[in-house]
Amino acid sequence: MIRALFSAASGMTAQQLNVDNIAHNLANANTAGYKTRRAQFQDLLYQSMIQPGASAGQQTSIPTGLQLGLGTRASSNEILFTQGNFAATENPMDVVIQGRGFFQVRTTNGELAYTRAGSFHTDRDGNMVTSDGDPLEPQITIPSDAQAITIAPDGTVSYKQPNQTASQIAGQLQLALFANPAGLDGLGKNLYKPTDASGDPQVGQPGGQEGIGALLQGYTEQSNVSVVEEFINLIVSQRAYEANSKVVKAADEMYQQVNNLATR
Repeated sequence: MIRALFSAASGMTAQQLNVDNIAHNLANANTAGYKTRRAQFQDLLYQSMIQPGASAGQQTSIPTGLQLGLGTRASSNEILFTQGNFAATENPMDVVIQGRGFFQVRTTNGELAYTRAGSFHTDRDGNMVTSDGDPLEPQITIPSDAQAITIAPDGTVSYKQPNQTASQIAGQLQLALFANPAGLDGLGKNLYKPTDASGDPQVGQPGGQEGIGALLQGYTEQSNVSVVEEFINLIVSQRAYEANSKVVKAADEMYQQVNNLATR
């Protein structure tokens, strides 16, 4: 019965973490470029009373054995990088990636980070930056008097200046591709950094390298969170939590019966 208590307690802890993960997904249902996280679990160690396949005689073996599990634990919360819906905007600095690539951003500490959120602005020097002021890598500068800013599918940023008919090229956007994007480390602020699990970034021109994706100007990528699916997961997790709590209650009542044997 002590085993039952600890197994049920581990189930309650796991479901509590699952609810925390669901709450985070729902909180970011309207966050541009956000990618949903899916909690995953695994069973704990088994206590073998009878080992499967153990010898039962000279020419026979036990077919199944007797093993009692010790509960569950959360093993990961995988990032699902499925494409989110595109929302049209009036801002020529909004860009979406039609593929698996990431924008490169130079953070305040000088390190490179990666994002799917393509809502950009220009700072006081005309550099293309994120909403937090982090510049793109490679850096792209647009003059303050620029008109008709165009971002081509291949990442070429061009503009026109007053009294000029020819377009000027400000720079070239580049994207990064990862072998295992689910292994990226989330930094918050829609930023990720590579890890040994994600592999090193493969930098290329939009629309060139297979799978890296082309750019589409005037759109933002919405969160890929399915609110309906998250609510279903929330109900399932809540029912699992209740079931484990009933196991704790049942085991406690069985202990009470055992403790009362000596007084009867």
